[in-house]
Amino acid sequence: MRKIFTSSGKGAHAWRASLFFAFVFTLALCAFAQTKGQTKSATPVAPPALTRTTTRHEARRLGYGSTLTIVGAPVGSITVEAWSRDEIDVTADIELHADTEEDLALLAKVNSFVFDADGSHVRVVTTGTHDRKFMKKLKNFPARLSAMPWRIDYRIKVPAVVDVDVSAGRGALSFKDIEGSLQLNAGESDATFDLAGGDVTATILSGTVLFRANAESWRGRGATVRLVSGTMTIALPARFNADIDASVLHTGEVAGQHDAFAPREDAPQTSRSWSVRAGAGGPPLKFEVGDGAIRFAQLSEGKPKQ
Repeated sequence: MRKIFTSSGKGAHAWRASLFFAFVFTLALCAFAQTKGQTKSATPVAPPALTRTTTRHEARRLGYGSTLTIVGAPVGSITVEAWSRDEIDVTADIELHADTEEDLALLAKVNSFVFDADGSHVRVVTTGTHDRKFMKKLKNFPARLSAMPWRIDYRIKVPAVVDVDVSAGRGALSFKDIEGSLQLNAGESDATFDLAGGDVTATILSGTVLFRANAESWRGRGATVRLVSGTMTIALPARFNADIDASVLHTGEVAGQHDAFAPREDAPQTSRSWSVRAGAGGPPLKFEVGDGAIRFAQLSEGKPKQ
């Protein structure tokens, strides 16, 4: 696409920026509240002497059209991948740190997750020292252990057409081949979306995002991906079809090139805002960054074209 930049209304741009940051401000407070239990406490004089990593596995039948809710740990990765079976499979690596075996045993009873299935709704909810309400229910738990670092890394497989709702703290995120609804709120992350369709709404406070479409036409209602601070890369097939809006709301730029892109007449093109039609057009894909950059890349045989 040839870059054609024209001026746009500063008032409209400022209004959009204000609206976006008002939206993510609440999320920022939630993410901060989730993680301050680990970060507010003073760092131990010396690192904990012992590390224990245990793996927990859960599985249950889960039909197409069901719902999965994931509340991640303050620190830890989450990978959700579609597979051909009609069940959910959860593997969690729980890493704990403490100075004695006795302390590790106490932390193991607290820092874990609840696996709850109610009909067509499965919940994977992290419990731990970061959750004040949860900790109030425990009696005689040593306050000094609340400062000990810990993490949970989740690897989850689900049927393709399942609605997924994720709340995450700090850690890598990966979503592959999900075609239902995907709702994501996350703190600091390097996130990868490897999808062919669905109804995606994602907001990430900081980090990097790779959004890769693995089909030539989006199968679903569309996608909206927001990143408050960082770099977002959108990699699309050469013959991709969609209507695309990309905006950097404060500082930064939209850049890159794609052979299928043509400017749309309904919106001006600037160095910080693109509204383009890819191929024959299709479902709307919207990408927003507060401060940072949006970069487009053209896929060639599954890899970004150099």
